[in-house]
Amino acid sequence: MDVGRLQSISNRLGDAVIDPAMWPALMQDICSASNSAAACLLQSDVRTPDVPLLLAGRQIVSDQDIFSSEPEMLRDPLYAHANNFGLRWFAVIGFFAGSALWGFSIQRTIGEGAFDESEKAALAGLSQRLTETATLSTAVGRGVLSGITNALAFIKRAAIALDRFGSVVDINPPAEAALGGDIRIIGQRLVLGDRRAQAAFNNFLDRLRTASDVDALGVAPIVVRRAGKPPIVVRVLPVDGAARSPFLGARAILILSGFDEGEAEQLTMLRQAFRLTPSEARITLCLAGGKSLEEVAQEMGVAHETARSHLKAIFRKTDTHRQGELIALVSRLR
Repeated sequence: MDVGRLQSISNRLGDAVIDPAMWPALMQDICSASNSAAACLLQSDVRTPDVPLLLAGRQIVSDQDIFSSEPEMLRDPLYAHANNFGLRWFAVIGFFAGSALWGFSIQRTIGEGAFDESEKAALAGLSQRLTETATLSTAVGRGVLSGITNALAFIKRAAIALDRFGSVVDINPPAEAALGGDIRIIGQRLVLGDRRAQAAFNNFLDRLRTASDVDALGVAPIVVRRAGKPPIVVRVLPVDGAARSPFLGARAILILSGFDEGEAEQLTMLRQAFRLTPSEARITLCLAGGKSLEEVAQEMGVAHETARSHLKAIFRKTDTHRQGELIALVSRLR
């Protein structure tokens, strides 16, 4: 192992904060300096045996820390499978991206041999530097991503950012205003009321989960048809630059168009004036438009009791006590 070169690479890790595309080259350099065959970045999972040791404060874990002997190791299905490809020995460097535990896993072939204690000590020296880089990368990436969605909001474009697993990681005010019965966010997942559109969106999410970060997305616009309303068109754009940080995981930005922009402005105004949530603002606007609470609940796809709970919060925030008072207040603002 070339310890001097490993230290030099450690000093260059910060460059990946601004340009996440550097990670593959840096990982290859670490492999070369540590006489290893391959490496990968993994967000740690409690099901793997190395994670409890990393959570306990270990900076590095290897095969010898998990198995008492090589025969025992080779009885493990994962090691038995790796053996078919000539791979055997590994070490994982634990580090954090904010509060999330990650592992930099390094793999050696059978011929390259196991990591000895001096080599493990040299690799453990990367742990703190990886934590600093990953934490800063996450913060910078989140700032850049918010800058992108806020810039789109400035030109009245609704935007929703997704991570590689399809979870919503950022949403701007115009997109929040567009949410309703036809497009909702449930448990950080975008749900479309149009079944065909949802099927097309699910196909896109499957591609997103399995595609390489360097692959082009190349997704056709998804049309969400709505009863009695113009369709909403969802266009998919890739996330580039510092927002593409592997630790933030942002992968795509959805641009929504076709909804009533006048309605979106009114929803934004209500949210800002009374600090309402997106759901509360939509209920308020629907009630002001003459719909009953039952009709609003049905349109938004929520239970009547949920709509009633939202209405109680609206009354509290607007300092009103009845629907008539609320409608009169909103009418004066429109």
